Amino acid sequence: MDAAEVEALFTREDGSYLCARWGRPLVPIVFGVEDATLSVVKGAFEAVCAMSGHKMAEHDPELGANVMLFFFRDWAELLELPDLGRMIDGLPEMVGRLQQNGANQYRVFRFDESGAIKAAFVFLCMDGALAAEPAEDLALAQVAQVMLTWGNGAFAARSPLGRLEDGRVVLRPEVGALIRAAYDPVMPVAAQDSSHALRLAARIALG
Repeated sequence: MDAAEVEALFTREDGSYLCARWGRPLVPIVFGVEDATLSVVKGAFEAVCAMSGHKMAEHDPELGANVMLFFFRDWAELLELPDLGRMIDGLPEMVGRLQQNGANQYRVFRFDESGAIKAAFVFLCMDGALAAEPAEDLALAQVAQVMLTWGNGAFAARSPLGRLEDGRVVLRPEVGALIRAAYDPVMPVAAQDSSHALRLAARIALG
């Protein structure tokens, strides 16, 4: 993956560049799924954190849980959650926009004073397309997409996942390499200059 490809993955709709990683251990919590799916989601977090060198924890001292994943059938269900409106500014407008656009997923990030990710909200409207995905595949793709602040179109044309010859689904090697490079301790927790993509590409090339 060259620098231009890396830069494209972190370029926003307005043309700006942003690549931020987590600055604290991940503490995920999942709403709207059965117990069996909870272990699948937790396993995906554990696998990606092990791959990237990042940590998980049982409790975030500031927030309790800092990655909240919501599974639901209709966007309007979010408006019925009593506390969500206090955590997500402009929730009704967000829901209306996503309904109008026919979206089936959306992510909201919060950042600390250093620019690192400190919280993430993942919303998954289980329409036909998402509901047809195996739970393991869906969980792995969502965890990969919450590890960094990818651009809006980063995975629009191609999933972050790939399939091995034995049928197992894994992160595409270049996506995994990019996440590992971003979590290298020598790299900044957040960058808004596209020259950062050159550094990421160089670390990927080093293996």
